[in-house]
Amino acid sequence: MADITIRKRPRNEAVVTQRKFFKKTARGKVIKVIRERYLRDDIYCGVVGCRLCADGTTAVLPTSGDMTHRDFPCGHYILPDTNIFLTQMDLFESNRFVFPIVLLQTVMEEVRHRSLPLYNRLKALVKSEDKQVWVFYNEFRHETAVIREEDETPNDRNDRSIREGAKWYNSHLHLARPPIRGQKPPQVVLLTEDAGNREKALSANIPCMSTREYIERTQKPAPLLDLLAAAGSEEIEPTKATGARAVLYADHLPTVVLLTGVNAGRLHQGHFNANSYNYLEGTVLVSTFTKPVLLVGRENMNRAVHGDIVAVEILPESEWKSPGDEVVDAESMLKNDDVESGDENDENDTNDTLVQARESRAVRESAHAPAEKQPTGRVVGIIKRNWRAYVCHIDASSLTSTSTSSLSLQTIFASPVSRLLPRIRIRTRQAPSLVGQKILVTPDRWDRTSRYPDGHIVRALGKVESKEAEQESLLLEFDVPYRPFGKAILDCLPVEGDAWTVPPKNDGNAVWRDREDLRDLVVCSIDPPGCQDIDDALHARLLPNGNIEAGVHIADVSHFVHPDTPMDVEAASRGTTVYLADKRVDMLPSLLGTNLCSLRAGVERLAFSVIWELTEDANIVNVRFTKSVISSKAALEYSEAQMRLDDSTLADPLTVSIRLLNSLAKKLKAKRMAAGALDLASPEVRINLASPESSDPLVAPSDLPDSSTLSGSKDEEKGETIGVMQKALLATNSLVEEFMLLANISVAMRINEAFPQTAVLRRHMAPPKTNFEKLQDMLTKRKGFTLDVSDSGALAASLDRCVDPQSPAFNTLVRIMATRCMTSAEYFCAGSVSRDTFRHYGLASPIYTHFTSPIRRYADVLAHRQLAAAIAHTPLHPSLHSKVHVERIMDVLNRRHRMAQMASRASVEFYVGLALRERGEVLAKSGKAGGVVEEAFVIRTFRNGLGVLGLEGLVMFKQDVRFDAEDYTVTLPSPTAGEVTIALFDKVKVKIDVEKDKNTQRGRVKMTLVSPVDSSGL
Repeated sequence: MADITIRKRPRNEAVVTQRKFFKKTARGKVIKVIRERYLRDDIYCGVVGCRLCADGTTAVLPTSGDMTHRDFPCGHYILPDTNIFLTQMDLFESNRFVFPIVLLQTVMEEVRHRSLPLYNRLKALVKSEDKQVWVFYNEFRHETAVIREEDETPNDRNDRSIREGAKWYNSHLHLARPPIRGQKPPQVVLLTEDAGNREKALSANIPCMSTREYIERTQKPAPLLDLLAAAGSEEIEPTKATGARAVLYADHLPTVVLLTGVNAGRLHQGHFNANSYNYLEGTVLVSTFTKPVLLVGRENMNRAVHGDIVAVEILPESEWKSPGDEVVDAESMLKNDDVESGDENDENDTNDTLVQARESRAVRESAHAPAEKQPTGRVVGIIKRNWRAYVCHIDASSLTSTSTSSLSLQTIFASPVSRLLPRIRIRTRQAPSLVGQKILVTPDRWDRTSRYPDGHIVRALGKVESKEAEQESLLLEFDVPYRPFGKAILDCLPVEGDAWTVPPKNDGNAVWRDREDLRDLVVCSIDPPGCQDIDDALHARLLPNGNIEAGVHIADVSHFVHPDTPMDVEAASRGTTVYLADKRVDMLPSLLGTNLCSLRAGVERLAFSVIWELTEDANIVNVRFTKSVISSKAALEYSEAQMRLDDSTLADPLTVSIRLLNSLAKKLKAKRMAAGALDLASPEVRINLASPESSDPLVAPSDLPDSSTLSGSKDEEKGETIGVMQKALLATNSLVEEFMLLANISVAMRINEAFPQTAVLRRHMAPPKTNFEKLQDMLTKRKGFTLDVSDSGALAASLDRCVDPQSPAFNTLVRIMATRCMTSAEYFCAGSVSRDTFRHYGLASPIYTHFTSPIRRYADVLAHRQLAAAIAHTPLHPSLHSKVHVERIMDVLNRRHRMAQMASRASVEFYVGLALRERGEVLAKSGKAGGVVEEAFVIRTFRNGLGVLGLEGLVMFKQDVRFDAEDYTVTLPSPTAGEVTIALFDKVKVKIDVEKDKNTQRGRVKMTLVSPVDSSGL
């Protein structure tokens, strides 16, 4: 046994090693807490081959550091301070940045306190295999540990700790590698933007530079300089040059003042939502008012960006307004704006004045609507920025030099793909080479003197419209994690790989513990064509007592994905599988999703089963939950199952089971509808590609049942035919849906009973009645219908009555518009909200959860774990007993779910655009007029345009037209009929062209009326 020597620390070291503070308990008692740090002198420096440090097996820093920098030919390492990581993370994550990094414990902990998302990125950077980052625990090394001095701020203490760490490293390297024949040892360079900190470091002979100085002295600085975040911040006082510029916005109030105002009720907090039709308007939904707070004009939006959490001040009621009735497009309004406007070197205010005049006129002209006014306010501060990297195009018109050989520094505009975001000014030496490419840009700051935020380039994604660039940009735009699964995650998979099978049944096998053998049941799955991740199967059979046993069997994913493992952490981060038109981004590795967990036909699989005994009238007698082993007898597509239902000659056990399920499903649906469930689902579009990776049953909503099919276009890169077609909904679709809903409701009741504080549930809040006011007014004035929104049942009955015999699509159109008045469903923790808010409004169910798709939804995995604990099969992991932990996961899952839906829709829109463009080119080559003509319905009227739904878009008018906001009509001149009036809900024909902006290379759908009047001249 090794000898252990215990040494008593001298009393004079207590001040360094002990931390003493007072803490107040929940009951109000004050206690003294003493925490002691155990300082060591054997914490490794991380340099490979260091002869002064023991046990260097895990070292990652090269022996001589990096020797390519001009100022450090003998080698160096960099030691960034906290603010460098907080502002320049994109630089360190870039593949171009290859310099070895010393990361101090002080810095890492300070980043964790300042920004958890950046801390997670920093941890990923440390673990990255292509980076050389060493975490040095300076707070526990005897020579580098510091204690906060009297009257020293925490920030000054941390700065001193960082300087001490850099100083120790340089002296340590000097001792480890003393100069030989003039060859100096490598140096550790402190990177900081704090001028005072640099001055103190240099006075202590610590090599020190700002980030920009350091990058400028590298061998190829241009690409790295573009990655640097814009200098300064909104909290820093402007320079004299900037201060002399015209101030466009009011100062943001400090965060402390904002939060105090919100708590006192003087200010209101909420998310800023930009208006997709008018860039000079926005709204903030706050709990105090039933209608959103309206923000009108650039000054009142005060540099808020879509998604930011802002504080708004309500204007006096005499200044309240109604939303504008004109489309105000940022691209046309700001087409020739000066990119240098608002720059500290710009001394000409003419451009600012002209743009301000145009915007003021646009605000006045759009504010003629006599509609009811709503609360109106102004943004007084930003509580939390929601900025991230955005996919953009370079605006070629903003370049001062287009020569590809030019390396001059240019300030240019980057136009985000999302039209809800403002243009971003960036400074780069690569501007000419970036034209025609998609790039990733992060905003850094937005000064009071500039109409645009300043930002920096993260990286180029590739040529516009190339398949790879479009796919990656779509995933990045909606923040979808798509990197390949790492080694640590793949190591969590069964070692047998795809050879894994359910072991033979015996009492000693852990897999079979408390698991029922249901392999003899006639179980089948019913899914969309090409589905590979089959996570649900069903069965039904008659019981001797005349009742019916029906079962839903769900893939037992929780058997393979254990809590707190790398695979579980990754699945929680991804939240959901994302289905695109041509690929699938999986939540779990494909070995599980499409193989070991997929309930394939003829293969034994582990399942979690919900089994009911029901009467012939679909009344539930009892329900039980069990882990099981099943063997699916068939993996059917919806159409194949429908054929079995329709073919009266078939009487095999599988067909009988499907017919039993279908008869019960019809009765279950009737009960739901009678209880007030809403039938808001619309038919859907499927993109036909020869891709096995996209098998989502619900790709994206189409808008009308009789919209035309676009087909015959070809993807030139792969030679694939792109077909855009309407998805038919069969009885078997409803069969599966009803039993999945029933399983989710049954599981929700069970886990809420077992874990009332932490059950993972899903709710759909009743929308405010004010959300329907516009639609109610439209239906009353245009069609004479009354929409009763007193509850979901009344709304369902009202929607059923909205039928126009002359227009079969009208009812579907109204349902789509009603859906847009709804709030979104969300996951929540049972103990976090009151019991009376559990209800799912759309399903008319008092309680609901997601249980039936654990392969593609992490919420379902959590529900499986809670249900397994509720039936005493597996103990519940401690994290699922923590309400705070569950709440945090629910926030992530809600965001991931929204983003996944938007990514799916955007993917469909991209392929619809390709189909339209290709079909238009085919028509043009055949001598016909360019553009595709489609039927559509008017869903919105503007002073200068129409919103149509078929393929959704805007028909714009450049000339003045007669607009009746009260009656929802637009009257246009006609060469044959004198005048033609087009009203809301009218069917029209539109010509659809896909145009490419010559400056940004961004594609845009342009719609022109063909019938009842040609608007091409308007």
